[in-house]
Amino acid sequence: MALTQLPPVGPSAREEVPRRQPTRESAARTYPRSLPVVPVRARGLTVEGADGRRYLDCLSGAGSLVLGHNHPVVLDAIRSVLDSGAPLHVMDLATPVRDAFTEELSATLPRAWADSARIRFCGPAGADAVRAALGLVRKATGRTGLLAFTGAHDKVAATAPGGSVIRLPYPQDYRCPFGAGGAGGAHLAADRAQSLLEHRGSRADDPAAMLLEPVLGEGGVIPAPDGWLRRMRELTAAHGIALIADETHTGVGRTGAFWAVEHSGIVPDVMVLSDAIGGSLPLAAIVHREELDAGRTGDRAGAFRGNQLAMAAGAATLKYVRENRLPERAAALGGRMLAELTAMAGECDHIGEVRGRGLMIGAEFVDPGAPGPADGGSRPPLPAAPAVAAAVRRECLRRGLIVGLGGRYGSVIRLLPPLTITDEQADAVLDRFTDAVAAVSHQQAFGPLERQGTPRHRGPSRNAGAPGGPGGWTTPGAPPPHGTTSHPSPSTHPRTPKEAGAAFPV
Repeated sequence: MALTQLPPVGPSAREEVPRRQPTRESAARTYPRSLPVVPVRARGLTVEGADGRRYLDCLSGAGSLVLGHNHPVVLDAIRSVLDSGAPLHVMDLATPVRDAFTEELSATLPRAWADSARIRFCGPAGADAVRAALGLVRKATGRTGLLAFTGAHDKVAATAPGGSVIRLPYPQDYRCPFGAGGAGGAHLAADRAQSLLEHRGSRADDPAAMLLEPVLGEGGVIPAPDGWLRRMRELTAAHGIALIADETHTGVGRTGAFWAVEHSGIVPDVMVLSDAIGGSLPLAAIVHREELDAGRTGDRAGAFRGNQLAMAAGAATLKYVRENRLPERAAALGGRMLAELTAMAGECDHIGEVRGRGLMIGAEFVDPGAPGPADGGSRPPLPAAPAVAAAVRRECLRRGLIVGLGGRYGSVIRLLPPLTITDEQADAVLDRFTDAVAAVSHQQAFGPLERQGTPRHRGPSRNAGAPGGPGGWTTPGAPPPHGTTSHPSPSTHPRTPKEAGAAFPV
C-alpha cells in the first residue's frame, strides 16, 4: 500500500479496528471504552461510523471543533499550505502563515488589551500553554506559588514542580461549598480568597498567579458568576498577582462571547489558548501583557511551536467565527437549548441541575432516592449518580447522539455542539437526549443501576436539589412526558436531514 493511500474501509473495519487497538496502544485510552464508534467520515455535526450509521456529534473533539468536522474553510486553508510548498515545521521563524494567524488572533482579543498584548506559542496542548503561562509569571514576579480552584482541569500542569498550589472554592449554585449558592455563595467564595491573600506571610512561595477557568469545563460545566470574576480581578491586581484566564475550553465563541472573560468585562494578565484556535489541528499559545516578558528572550517553548498547518486552519477558523458572528449565534441558540433542557429537567427526578453558557451545556445526574432532612427543610444537593449518566450516554449513542461526560465522578453529561449547528439539528439533539433520559428512567432495573458505585456525598446547600419531585420519570413503563418523541431502534433510525445533519460529499 502506498504511503499516501488511506487504508480501505470495509465491512470488517467495525470489528477489526477496535479489536487491534488494545493490542498496540496503552490502557490510557479513554473514549473507545465508552464510545464504541469507528469514525470513517465526518462533516459538520455528523460523523459516519464504519458500521454505516450516522451520529450527531455533540462531543466535538471535547469542544475544540467550533466549526464542526471538516469545514470547507478549514480544508481550503490546509490545502493552500500543502499546495504552496511552504515548510510545515519552522520552529518560531517568521512566515506569512504565522503572520496571518497572529494578525487574525489579535483582531479577536478584547480591545482594551489587543494593542499591547503579546502572543507566545508553545507545545501544542493546553497543558503546555498552562505551563508556559506559569513559567512566564514566575519569572516576572520572582514568586512561585499558585492559586487555583477546586474542580479545575489543570491538575497536572498546576501541580508541576516549581511552587506550592493553594486550592480555593469555585462558586456554584447546586453544590455551593458554603451552603448558600447564588450571589451569596459567590460573595463568600470571594471573601475566602480575600482573607487568604490579606493574611499570607512574605514567603518565596507566595502566589505568582491565580489560574482560573471562566467556565469549568471538565469540572462539570459550571459558569463563574461575572461579579465573582470581577472581584478576582480586583483582588489579584491589588496584591500584585497575575491573573491567568484558562480559555482552553471556552475560547473562540463557545460561551456566546469570543472569549469567555468578555462576559464579565475583565482583562486578565495572561490568557491560555488551545483546542479551538487550531481549527481542529493541535495548536496552543498564551497571550499576555507586554510588560511580562520585557527583556526575557530565548525561553524554550517546545519544538512544535510553529505548526504551519494548524496556524492556517486556525486563522481560517478565527476569521470565519468573527465574520459570521458565531458567538452571538451560540448565545441565542444555546440559551434556547438550555431553557428547553431546564424545563425537561423539571419533570425528571434524576437531573439535579442543567447549567451552562452559550453552546457549552451540562446536565448533572443525581440519586433521587437520597433522604432529605428530617425537619422538612430544603434538600441538600443529591449524591452524584455517575452510573446513571453513563447509562444515559449509552442510550444517546443507541439513538445516534454522541455526548461527553465530566464533572463530579463523571455524573455530568456535556453537550458541546459546533457553533455551526442549525436550529433543526439542535431540535434533533434535544429530541434524542430527552428520549435517552426517558429510556433510562423507565428501565425496570433503574434503582440498582443508579446506586452502583455512586458516592454518597452530603454537603450543605440552600438548593432544593433535584427539580420535579413526585410525578417525575421514575415509574417503570410510564409514558414519556408531553412533547417527548420516541425514536425507532438504531437499525431502523431514519436519516432525515433534520436528524443526520449535512449530507456527506459523494
